[in-house]
Amino acid sequence: MAGIELISDAFNDHAFLARRYAFEGENTSPPLTWHGVPDDASELVLLCEDPDAPSGTFVHQVVVGIDPHSDGVEAGQTPPGGTELVNGFGERGWGGPHPPPGDEAHRYFFRLYALAEPCVLPDAPSAEQVHQAVDPRQLASGNLVALYHR
Repeated sequence: MAGIELISDAFNDHAFLARRYAFEGENTSPPLTWHGVPDDASELVLLCEDPDAPSGTFVHQVVVGIDPHSDGVEAGQTPPGGTELVNGFGERGWGGPHPPPGDEAHRYFFRLYALAEPCVLPDAPSAEQVHQAVDPRQLASGNLVALYHR
């Protein structure tokens, strides 16, 4: 399976995310850029999840229907053509990192999937539901990991 290069001007892979992007900061989604989307992709899906959350994997953002011809998204914006679903905080769109105070740094996996056909998800999907919907349809994917602690 091909890979998508997913990068950000706001942080390097496995580096700390600035407070601006955190829940207690400005709660602004970080900018992302991608390359290597297959020509036959019908849509992109973006997932940001925290597998280190005490209650299990926490969803910080899910965006479906992203234009496969797009190459990124600016900070605080919705990716081109995308529809933002409800995150783990019960709000539509981005919900920034908010790990318990004193926890070691949590990992925030930004995952971009190129799909052969559109997927159907509930309005407030769990990370497991997203993976079950996208895994069989993906043509390519890319990952970028941010760290954050309070």
